[in-house]
Amino acid sequence: MEYLNPANAIEGLQTFLAQGGPVLLAIALAAFAMFSFVMERLAYYSMAHKSVVRGLRDSWVSREDNKSWKAHAIRDEYISQVKAKTEANVGIIKTLVAIAPLLGLLGTVYGMITVFDVMALSGSSSARLMAEGVFRATIPTMAGMVVALFGLFLSNYVERRGRRETAAFADTLDVG
Repeated sequence: MEYLNPANAIEGLQTFLAQGGPVLLAIALAAFAMFSFVMERLAYYSMAHKSVVRGLRDSWVSREDNKSWKAHAIRDEYISQVKAKTEANVGIIKTLVAIAPLLGLLGTVYGMITVFDVMALSGSSSARLMAEGVFRATIPTMAGMVVALFGLFLSNYVERRGRRETAAFADTLDVG
């Protein structure tokens, strides 16, 4: 049960970050930002979305005219408001998903440059030195891909839920 010790987890994380280089910290920050925006979207759906929809639906139901051109324009405006609220921050999440593998590639290039620099300074082409350097250089690529894969699933979920919620709201507004 030593692996459950928080001190060991922190030490392991520090070792991982040190092996991956400075770009790994940027990947971690991008992952933190992305997951924060995903959590914000999920919190919106669980806490605020129902009241927004209820308020707009009540406003629509209280109207006497639901058939004129103006009523259709108002209905479209209500649907647009719900759509804007459900799509908030989804673009940022998708951008962070796209940036993660690019940061991983940047970390790999940075790590390989460091390997070649160490080899040039030491004057040797040791296979062991090269293998360790390549290992350290590929850590950011792995981290960037893992963040991007999780982010891809989460961003698709949030985007689909937004479309579903907007369509469900639009279906509740009778045109008459």
